[in-house]
Amino acid sequence: MAWNEPGGNGNNQDPWGGGNNNDRGGKGGGDQGPPDLDEALRKLQDKLNNIFGGSKKSSGGFGGDGGGSGSASGAGFFWVVVIIAVLVWGGMGVYTVDQQEQGVVLRLGKFSETVGPGLQWNPPLIDIVETVNVTAVRTRDHRGLMLTKDENIVDVEMTVQYVISNAKGFVLTVRDPEASLSHAAESALRHVVGSTDMHSILTQGREALSVQVQSRLQDYMKEYGTGLQISKVNIKEAKAPDQVQDAFDDVIKAREDEQRVKNEAESYANGIVPEARGIAQRMLEEASAYREQVIARSEGDAHRFVALLKEYEKAPEVTRERLYLDTMEEVLAQNPKVLVDVEGGNNMMYLPLDKIIQNRPIVGDVNGPVRLDSQSLREVTDQVVDQLRQRQNSRREGR
Repeated sequence: MAWNEPGGNGNNQDPWGGGNNNDRGGKGGGDQGPPDLDEALRKLQDKLNNIFGGSKKSSGGFGGDGGGSGSASGAGFFWVVVIIAVLVWGGMGVYTVDQQEQGVVLRLGKFSETVGPGLQWNPPLIDIVETVNVTAVRTRDHRGLMLTKDENIVDVEMTVQYVISNAKGFVLTVRDPEASLSHAAESALRHVVGSTDMHSILTQGREALSVQVQSRLQDYMKEYGTGLQISKVNIKEAKAPDQVQDAFDDVIKAREDEQRVKNEAESYANGIVPEARGIAQRMLEEASAYREQVIARSEGDAHRFVALLKEYEKAPEVTRERLYLDTMEEVLAQNPKVLVDVEGGNNMMYLPLDKIIQNRPIVGDVNGPVRLDSQSLREVTDQVVDQLRQRQNSRREGR
């Protein structure tokens, strides 16, 4: 006999200790059996009926009253499914927005709001949330051949760095904001390059070119409403096309040589001009000193002459004799002298004027010293001898 079959003594061999199968759903004579599934469903149904305003069913068993019990069980199962569906639907609406993101909420296809970072909830199947990163710096490159103001062609490579400043504009206003950014960047670059000379673009004008392109590109983005903020525009490379690169290198070398020669000329000018100014200043100082010297000497000679004139007026003979002796002393002190013995006891002194003139040139021409010829030398010698003889005769007469 199986363990769950009824025995001869009327006791159930069920290990749970319950009664026979006919007493299922009620309280048998013996220990309490396992929970009845029908009873549990009936209790759940009663609770739901109380919650939603239904009437409590008091049927004896799950299968005792076929119509009422089946209807109550179906209604209870329906409400369980509804509650579970509501819970699942509500859980689907929970989402998280990262710290670097913003969420654009569309309710039934229409913009509703913009949500910030954190845990958010929106009704699913009604609201659609588009999250965008508003802090990441994005980069887009552009390169092309462009015509300059002086009708030359340059190859320009540019990098645009940007961030999303307006999530709503980025998601809703323009279908493809980054494609619009590419077209606007090319337009701005061509406009600025077309109004600039080639030499400026290839040399020192790149920074100004970047600033102008960034300003114009930001105006385009603001006008389009893309929600993009231009952070930086970098001109990575600007060069002549490859087909004319060799000729362009020659032009660059020629310009570099021109600049080098100019620098050398400026360096030479900076060196020679101060030197010339110094020489000119020195000459001016020397001229000023010579002028002061001549003036001082002239004033001294004038004072000395005035003093001599006063002494001469007091004693003409003595003063004249003194002047003669001082002059002869000054002349004869630095020159060789020859004494000639003359008959009668009077010695005559001979001055070698030719040697004196050779040793001391006579200043008469600004180009150099002037030398006397033999005839002039004899005349000077005769005059000096005559003066000496006259002076000796006058002395003899005075004695």
